[in-house]
Amino acid sequence: MSKVPDVGTRAPDFTVPGVVVGTDGEARRGDYSLTAPRSGPLVLVFYPGDNTPVCTKQLCSYTSEFERFKAVDATVWGISPQGLDSHETFARRHALSFPLLADTDRTVARAFGVAVPGLGLRRSVFILDTDGTVRWRHVAVLGLTFQDVNTLTEHLTTTTTDDPTHD
Repeated sequence: MSKVPDVGTRAPDFTVPGVVVGTDGEARRGDYSLTAPRSGPLVLVFYPGDNTPVCTKQLCSYTSEFERFKAVDATVWGISPQGLDSHETFARRHALSFPLLADTDRTVARAFGVAVPGLGLRRSVFILDTDGTVRWRHVAVLGLTFQDVNTLTEHLTTTTTDDPTHD
């Protein structure tokens, strides 16, 4: 298993399929790549499973305060081992407003050092700058709690490309 990327280092590149359900109710599927151009930071949220109690609470909380992420020009992607059909159902059921990426073979989770053999993955959040450099990270030991929007937006507003010391 790979080690969790250090703050100040480039995150492992990946391209995986994802789905987002728009406000018009249309599901849009496509590939999501870490190297795709972005105008702001990326909040990459690894979560163990669709429609599980803690994951649902976590992703719904991010959606309910999504404007706070947009206010700092941040993009949010959720990523877990379920397939696109599961993600689409989950996103529709809870009106999630950001893409859910399907890491069905756990390649991305392993590359980020958050895969747990036989169990899935550790609930984790990485904040990446526009170049894909890790600017902040949190990898849960147990995964029964999650980083709230206040914590994430604080790190989004205080972490700059010149200051990779936040961890």
